[in-house]
Amino acid sequence: MTDLDLVLRARRVVTPGGEVACDVGVRDGMIVALESPGSLDGPLVELGEDEVLLPGLVDTHVHVNEPGRTEWEGFASATRAAAAGGVTTIVDMPLNSIPPTTDVAALEVKRKVADGQAFVDVGFWGGAVPGNLGSLRPLHDGGVFGFKCFLVDSGVEEFPHLPPDELERVMRELASYDALLVVHAEDPRTIRVAPSSRAYADFLDSRPGDAEDDAVELVVELSRRTGCRAHIVHVSNAHALSLIAGTGVTAETCPHYLTLTAEEIGDGATQFKCCPPIRGDANRDGLWHGLRDGLIDLVVSDHSPSTADLKQLATGDFAAAWGGIASLQVGLSAVWTEARSRGFALTDVARWMSAGPAGLVGLRSKGAIEAGRDADLVAFAPEETWTVDARSLHHKNPVTPYDGRTLSGVVRRTWLRGVPVGDRPRGRLLSRGAA
Repeated sequence: MTDLDLVLRARRVVTPGGEVACDVGVRDGMIVALESPGSLDGPLVELGEDEVLLPGLVDTHVHVNEPGRTEWEGFASATRAAAAGGVTTIVDMPLNSIPPTTDVAALEVKRKVADGQAFVDVGFWGGAVPGNLGSLRPLHDGGVFGFKCFLVDSGVEEFPHLPPDELERVMRELASYDALLVVHAEDPRTIRVAPSSRAYADFLDSRPGDAEDDAVELVVELSRRTGCRAHIVHVSNAHALSLIAGTGVTAETCPHYLTLTAEEIGDGATQFKCCPPIRGDANRDGLWHGLRDGLIDLVVSDHSPSTADLKQLATGDFAAAWGGIASLQVGLSAVWTEARSRGFALTDVARWMSAGPAGLVGLRSKGAIEAGRDADLVAFAPEETWTVDARSLHHKNPVTPYDGRTLSGVVRRTWLRGVPVGDRPRGRLLSRGAA
C-alpha cells in the first residue's frame, strides 16, 4: 500500500482480535491497513520494544465545568490532561457548567466556548431536569449523545434531580426517538444527612449501598415499562450489578471504585470524597468480578474536579467538602495497575475504556485499532512505573486522591487522527450520528 501519511510499527498492537505484531497504516487521519511488520511503506514511527500500541481511550463521563465554573476545570486543561492520559475523545457532562446543557441555547454556548480549545475530540451530553421535557428533542436533534439525569441532589442548584414521576415522563419521551438516558442512581429516601466529621466512615454510612440498589431497581423497571434505553453511571455498589444483569440496562464503573478502598481513607482525606462513595475492599472485589463476568460494560473517569478550597482540605470535613474525584490523566494507569495484578490483559482494558464507551454513544469511528477507524492511538509502556505528583498533572487544580501513588503504565505518545497531540489544539467537536 502506498501514499500513506504514517506507518506505526509495533511488536504489540491491541486490536479487537487480540494483540498482534503489525504495521498500522494511516491516511487522511484514518487507519486504512493493518499488515505484517515491514510490509507497509510511508513515514515510519517504530515503537520501542517496551511499548504497546493502544486505541485512544474514549471517556464518556467528564465534567469540564466550562463556562461558569472554569476555575474548577476548562476545555483546554481537561483535554490536555486527557491526551496525556491516553484519552483521545471525551463526552462532557451537562453540569457543572453554567448554564447547564439543558436546552439548545446552552449547548451552543458550550460548543462556542469549547471551539478552538480542545486538544482531543469532544462530544456533549444533554441534561434532563424538571421542566425541560420540551427541550429534549431539540437537544437530541442538535447532536447531544444522550441525556444525563440525577435521582438525588446533584450538588448544584441549577441542575435539580428528577422525582420518579418526572423520570417516567422523560423516559417515555426519549423512547419515542430512541435516545439514551444515563442515570446517577441513588435513592434520596435512603440517603441520610452526613454529620460534620473528619471520619470517612461517617460520610460512607450516610450513603449506603441500598440507596444505589433502590434507584437501580426503579430505573430497570421504568426502562422495561417505557422501552427507554438506560445506562447506570458510576456504579459503586457491587450488589447493584445483580439487579442490572439480563435487563438490557447497561452500567459503568470508574477507576476510583476499582482501585481505592474505604479502609485506606484516613481522617480528613476529603480528596477521596465522591458520590456515590468509595466502598470497602470486598465490594471492590465484587466490581472486578462484575467486569470479568461482563456485568459492567465500560470504565470511565467521572472526572469531577473542583478548586482546593471546595474540597475542605484545611478542615477535613467530609460533609462540607465537594464530592468529586479528579482522575482524567491517571485513569488508564490506575486501572492497568490493578487489572494486571488480577490477571487481566491490556486487551481487557482497551475493551473497557475504549471500545465500550465508544459503543455506548455510537462513536463508530472510535474505540479500536482497525481499518476504517480514526487513527486515535497511544504508545503505552505497561511495565514502566511512575509516582503521581498532582502538581505536575494538566488538571487545573492539584487535588487528586492519586497524589503520591505509584502506578504501572506510562503514556509516552498520543496521536489524534494520526497526528501527535502537541501544543496546538486540533480536537473536533462531535455530534451524535456524525462521528
